[in-house]
Amino acid sequence: MSPTDDIAAEQHYLDDLLERVDQAREKLEQRLKAVRLEADIDDPQGLMVRDREARDIAQRLDSYSAAEVGLMFGRIDVEDAEAENPVPGNEHLDRRYIGRIGLYDDDEQMRTLLMDWRAPLARPFYLATTLRPDGVHTRRHITTRGRTVRSVADEQLSTTAGPTDAVGTGPRGGVAKEEALLDAVNRARTAYMQDIVETIAAEQDAIIRAAHRGVTVVQGAPGTGKTAVALHRAAYLLYTWREQLDNTGVLIIGPNDRFLSYISQVLPSLGETGVVLATPGTLLPNLHTVPETNLLAREVKGSAEMLTILGDAIKTYQTVPEDSIDISIDGLNVQLTPKMVRAARTRARRSRKPHNHARAAFLDHGLNSLAEALGESIGADPLGGENLLGKGDIATLREELGADPAVVDALGQFWPELRPTQVLERLYADPAAIAVDYDEDTWRGLAAHSSGEWTDADAPLIDELIDMLGYVSDEETAAEEREQWLEKITEAQEALDILTGSASQDLDDGFAPEVLMAYDVIDAETLAARQRVRDHRTTAERAAADSRWAFGHVIVDEAQELSEMAWRMVFRRSPNKWMTLVGDPAQTGNPGGVDSWAEALSPFVADRWQLHQLTVNYRTPKDIADLAAPLLHEIDPSQPSPLALRESGTGVRYVPVEGADLGSKVQAAVEQARELTGEAGLIGVITADPARLEDVVTEQVAEQSESMTDKAGAEVVLVDTAAAKGLEFDEVILVEPADIVESSPQGLNDLYVAMTRATQGLTVVHARPLPWD
Repeated sequence: MSPTDDIAAEQHYLDDLLERVDQAREKLEQRLKAVRLEADIDDPQGLMVRDREARDIAQRLDSYSAAEVGLMFGRIDVEDAEAENPVPGNEHLDRRYIGRIGLYDDDEQMRTLLMDWRAPLARPFYLATTLRPDGVHTRRHITTRGRTVRSVADEQLSTTAGPTDAVGTGPRGGVAKEEALLDAVNRARTAYMQDIVETIAAEQDAIIRAAHRGVTVVQGAPGTGKTAVALHRAAYLLYTWREQLDNTGVLIIGPNDRFLSYISQVLPSLGETGVVLATPGTLLPNLHTVPETNLLAREVKGSAEMLTILGDAIKTYQTVPEDSIDISIDGLNVQLTPKMVRAARTRARRSRKPHNHARAAFLDHGLNSLAEALGESIGADPLGGENLLGKGDIATLREELGADPAVVDALGQFWPELRPTQVLERLYADPAAIAVDYDEDTWRGLAAHSSGEWTDADAPLIDELIDMLGYVSDEETAAEEREQWLEKITEAQEALDILTGSASQDLDDGFAPEVLMAYDVIDAETLAARQRVRDHRTTAERAAADSRWAFGHVIVDEAQELSEMAWRMVFRRSPNKWMTLVGDPAQTGNPGGVDSWAEALSPFVADRWQLHQLTVNYRTPKDIADLAAPLLHEIDPSQPSPLALRESGTGVRYVPVEGADLGSKVQAAVEQARELTGEAGLIGVITADPARLEDVVTEQVAEQSESMTDKAGAEVVLVDTAAAKGLEFDEVILVEPADIVESSPQGLNDLYVAMTRATQGLTVVHARPLPWD
């Protein structure tokens, strides 16, 4: 067959699949309309079933729409004694088409027309080689654009000739997969990351399908595909453990909002939409945070020593008065003494409960002491005998004291209810008053807080305080909902009472009434339930709104950036400790970040975690990788440099700067990078101080470091190294590397990250000596 015939044959097959997808989508849309009209408003159970079915249909529609682009991308002819789709002329070869989702014939056998890439029988597409073909005779890579097949490329893997060996005219002998991979890595970058489902390598596939149900750590140098592996593992787990994860959800944590935007299209393109994307600063609903730019504050706030500091901060609210306080109740006076308060405080602290929960024990003990003191005062025998009040009288006094708001307020001020932000604001206002045994650096780090603004380094502290205080805003919401529910029941009962009172009493025939009225067949609670607003949100939507949701699986990208306090925040959302952590300690930019996986994880899982190493650099051309290698050796001599897949892209260029010529040089470098990139692609300008260049790169970079599309179509992004983490660009303009090194205690790590963001070329604009010379 000619190449044209091969493409035509695959186009015909793809057209059939797309037609089935269109038909399925149309049927689902019709069913969705019908479902919304089916349920009886007077049938609460029916309404719940209807809403669940409607939600399931909507999710399937989303999956079809997302997976339609690039629906089919491969085919294997593999030995199988029970072939489901026998190859013409050889009934022992099974022809399996591989795609983003699974599609089946509507006949009795439900024959597989397109196999989901995550299915076990699709795995040979990624793992088969000429040395270990795993029964695969021919592997075909199918390249599509939209709904059109553009090319096909075949690999003959078996040593035995078969009827299909003559089919296809693409590359042979194991090079087609490499060509597909090179095509993917050379493709122009956009503002959104592309999936790698067509080109998953063997070492990546092993991690994606890892069966370990604990903590899996994926480590790799820049460009080894760590993020892609993590996202495809999320899709694989959602496919394999659908029943469990449908109810608990999957959480993906990234380093910043730009990164989350960058990866946001990958899982939908793989047919998965039910995940929660967050940064450590956005894990708490309704808490708006900004990046923490003060490195000292980031280091101090991320330290585990904050546990002690926060505990001490809470204790400053658990006070004892210096003098006794007079309390009057119904004309009777009693004194609240320091001894009473101190004893109540001791009882509350010994309860080991969170501060707000322990308040009940504090108040209970304090009110008992007041009741006993009041009893001693009013029940004293004038003749010196025993107290005239018994235990029942003291108990009555205790109830009266507890019902008096003034008494409760007088006692409760020494153990007040607290909010997490309230505690943190007071700590930041005067850290030296609380952290008395710490050095000035600690105080300055805590005092760097800007009033009225929370940072992503504050979020783990607020999360910790929620546990320490026993303060969960969701509980208040539940209490409000309960109160509203009781009001609805009251209103419903009033409506039934009206019906009862207005029922006709005229019985002309003299017989007893047998007419059923509303109040005969329904009670107030049932009537109220029919008007109750139910929660119809998806698992992902409910999880995103719940500050204490327990996720079935958690994935952390750029995990090396997590501080000790941030690790506590993340593990709090994974009680089953089933997690995939992706990162590289050599790229740690956070002064309080990860130096060793063992040290970071041992407080939570001891040594019960698995490490996987990625060894092939798919992104960075060899000339750039060689330039970055000495930095890696200086950062971590024990870590080997990954194998670069490509020799070179557009090359490495140096632009010396003299005097105050930095702005024009950067502008010229952007123009050159735009020419090299063409009319599409992504250009990254990475610098230690983006604000310094916002004005000079006027038309290429938008205000506030947001990206824009310039006149030629190439998108230009101005970022610092923190915002560049996890991203990749076609061309990178690296501005003044020496400044990046000096801007942080992790300066070499940051420079290593910045140098390895490019897929094609690197331009270095500098006036100072280069750190790697």
